[in-house]
Amino acid sequence: MTKISRLFDFPYYQLENFPLNDALVTKYGDTWKKTSTQEYIDKANAISRGLLKLGVKPYDKIAIISYSNRTEWNIVDIGILQLGAHNVPIYPTISEEDYEYILNHSESTYCFVSSQEVLDKVNAIKKNVPTLKEVYCFDNIENCKNWNEVLELGHDQSTQEEIEKLKEKVKAEDLATIIYTSGTTGRPKGVMLSHDNIVSNVLNSAERVPFDKGATSLSFLPVCHIFERMILYLYQYFGISIHFAESIEKISENIQEVKPQVMTVVPRLTEKVYDKIYTKGGELTGIKKNLFFWAVELALKFEPYGANGWWYEKKLAIARKLVFSKWKEGLGGRLEVMVSGSAALQPRLARVFGAAGMPIMEGYGLTETSPVISVNDQRNKGWKIGTVGKIIPQTDVKIAEDGEILVKGPQVMMGYYKDPEKTKNVMTGNYFHTGDIGEIDAEGFLKITDRKKEMFKTSGGKYVAPQLIENEMKQSRFIEQIMVIGEGEKMPAALIQPNFEFVKEWAHRHNIELGDDLNEVIKNKKLIERIQEEIDFYNERFGKWEKIKRFELTPDVWSIEDGQLTPTMKLKRKAVKEKYIHLYNKIYEHDI
Repeated sequence: MTKISRLFDFPYYQLENFPLNDALVTKYGDTWKKTSTQEYIDKANAISRGLLKLGVKPYDKIAIISYSNRTEWNIVDIGILQLGAHNVPIYPTISEEDYEYILNHSESTYCFVSSQEVLDKVNAIKKNVPTLKEVYCFDNIENCKNWNEVLELGHDQSTQEEIEKLKEKVKAEDLATIIYTSGTTGRPKGVMLSHDNIVSNVLNSAERVPFDKGATSLSFLPVCHIFERMILYLYQYFGISIHFAESIEKISENIQEVKPQVMTVVPRLTEKVYDKIYTKGGELTGIKKNLFFWAVELALKFEPYGANGWWYEKKLAIARKLVFSKWKEGLGGRLEVMVSGSAALQPRLARVFGAAGMPIMEGYGLTETSPVISVNDQRNKGWKIGTVGKIIPQTDVKIAEDGEILVKGPQVMMGYYKDPEKTKNVMTGNYFHTGDIGEIDAEGFLKITDRKKEMFKTSGGKYVAPQLIENEMKQSRFIEQIMVIGEGEKMPAALIQPNFEFVKEWAHRHNIELGDDLNEVIKNKKLIERIQEEIDFYNERFGKWEKIKRFELTPDVWSIEDGQLTPTMKLKRKAVKEKYIHLYNKIYEHDI
């Protein structure tokens, strides 16, 4: 029986316990191509042998940059790790400058890319990366070597015995991967994670995540981020068939094709799904429309475990049969659970999807903690809306005097690559400083309240926790993104990127002429007044010193590509402030 202590043990464990015909499934053109567990292992071994022929040795760094999750990524991952070499996944959307920095800092010797877009960025800086010997592409692209060439190099199995010896030498505590975090400021930091960091996190999370063996999953969150990558190993451990979505734009289509029982999500995606459902409900007429909004109102009061009493549960059963069953059908018809991470999930989304019978289990963690620290679990009263669940096994969490969450456990990183000083700054003994402010309630549920470094003082000396305010305000369907400002100023204010899709629909319903020029849209008096109503509504939940006194709308859609958001959709506060400094000055030049 395979004992799992290294990441490459997962496919072998699956082969012994529940071999699948469709372990990994990717869509090429119009066809979903299945890779069995056995083929997955065979190809991973061929990659190992091929890389060996190319001169790859233990401790070498191999980069993978892919725009979409796909079978090839996982095969190459296992192939690299079996040699004792290190996988360096890179976010495809970062700048060429960051590509150059990461490839040089990691001293990557080979690079696997997914597509022309990524290849162009690598080629643009390749001459500045002296360690980089060759680039291989998953897609067939002219003037680029294909990953199949490495498979072919490894076709000869005569060196397999050498691969087995190299595998044996890899220890649980050895470095497996360096993940460069897209910090909100400064250069990316290389988080060093060992095999044991991630393996222990998978096995300890497995006790909390109610996945059914043999289920089907859909994977679309970036696998270069540790959240989705850990989940992929977890799926392999449970014998779950992994289907890779073609792209974020094709999610709806792929969900209908795959009909997953489980998938991981981020709050912005669930928000968009809910918005689409809500919009369709608004287009209904008569009794159907009334029924739809009755069900939504009911859902917004949802509490797990029948806490609202038998009469509420009776009504909920009717709503599920008449309304929510259609929502579920729209998401493939079989969705049983979603796992959410990377940002705070708005409680109303947790309630709505929970009521609809597609519960979202929110968890919490960081790249530096491999990533899971806590997660909600439907079983045994382990689900509490508004929290990130209970701490997973083998993990010790304590709250520092200033409210910061400190974590100790086998998932805490080895450190930042080539940066002992930064490593020292985030560790106190074996405890990692998360930078998040939180609390643990009487039942053992962890709640995150803010980012420590994002809290600020107004000129009146009052502390403001911007993330707390932003998460409340983002519940408004009018607000896509919001950044609370006001450090050292008289009062808090906000820069807001409206949800332009919803704004247009709202304007159409109220016969308001907005036009297509977003610079003009944000000047519309009726829109500004309507957003003011939303701000006033959510302001009621905060103390006088925390209330948003002024705001300015921005015409741009804040994005990763334009530099306002990190690849994990967190605000780059400094970048947003710099871009809209004219609006910032406009707000604070004439204080109320």
